[in-house]
Amino acid sequence: MKMTLEEIARLAGVSRSTVSRVINDDPNVNDTTRERVWQVVKANDFHPNTAARALAGRRSRVIGLVIPQALNAIFADPYFPLLIQGSAAACDERGYYLMLSLVLRQADDTFRWLIRARHMDGLLVASALAEDTFLTRLLDEHFPLVLVGRSPAHADITTVDVDNVHGASMAVRHLAQMGYSRIATITGPTNMVAALDRREGYLRGLQAMGIEASAGYMQAGDWSEGSGTQAMERLLRVTPRPDAVFVASDNMAVGALKAARAAGLRVPEDIAVVGFDDIGPAATAEPPLTTVRQPIDQLGYLAASTLIEQLESAPAAETDRAAQHIVLPTELVVRASCGQALRPAANYAAMQRVPSEGGVTYSQA
Repeated sequence: MKMTLEEIARLAGVSRSTVSRVINDDPNVNDTTRERVWQVVKANDFHPNTAARALAGRRSRVIGLVIPQALNAIFADPYFPLLIQGSAAACDERGYYLMLSLVLRQADDTFRWLIRARHMDGLLVASALAEDTFLTRLLDEHFPLVLVGRSPAHADITTVDVDNVHGASMAVRHLAQMGYSRIATITGPTNMVAALDRREGYLRGLQAMGIEASAGYMQAGDWSEGSGTQAMERLLRVTPRPDAVFVASDNMAVGALKAARAAGLRVPEDIAVVGFDDIGPAATAEPPLTTVRQPIDQLGYLAASTLIEQLESAPAAETDRAAQHIVLPTELVVRASCGQALRPAANYAAMQRVPSEGGVTYSQA
């Protein structure tokens, strides 16, 4: 038989209102009483009515996650499952539910129902666009949110990001240290902040090594494997042909490797390739992919944890809370695709001229 609040109150020796306050995380409850109530709740496997709790306390304990990508891209790119996994783990630890929204940006009715009716306590927004009116709407509604990535136009939004500029620069400098001089790049979508940051890092890396940037050596993709293949095909038609390529995501880098093989080129003997992410397929690619590792699951975990801290540390109506900007480090993971084993002498000599910045891991793959 399903337990009621009254029965939980009787077993715990408290009033029904005290049980309600405990379940809704009211801070004005004695710790001893709170522990006694939770022991009774757990012992009887009591699950309070979430909708009733939301009406009573204006808290649903639901956090939304919005990903600004097409549906097929979300499930085809290994990045997003890792991000979702990290976010879900943080929510699970704190007793929240994670709701994935794939249409929130496009559907105004959905926006009104979920946001204005407060069917969610807060929102995680992944992969910021360079010009994002959706973020402006959320700010106008004073809705709690955390952005995975950064938004140059909204310094007042709390963000969790990786150092994309430094990570890309580190990859390019490593290629130059190996002796490559015709270094091209395959960027992400030009309307996404992370892609623009990695492009900026590519340019800074070239500048640091005294290499002039060439517009023909910069081709854009959309994070998908197919776009990496197409961009690499375009690069291979450029004269002179690049001798190395920094690719702004591992997914696109896998496509670039396929294009190189289809053109009869050997990686890394004829052309070197470095990616960004260090997702699972990077280590199993042929050859194994040198890449910039970013802690994707930790991004999701920290974003959700930070949002929950906001929700529980102050009233939702508070608007003067200082925004946090958390930036996680990246790490270069060296595998076979950059030609490390083929050019050790050039690498060591260059490293003496240009001190290394950031971590570098040498894989056995």
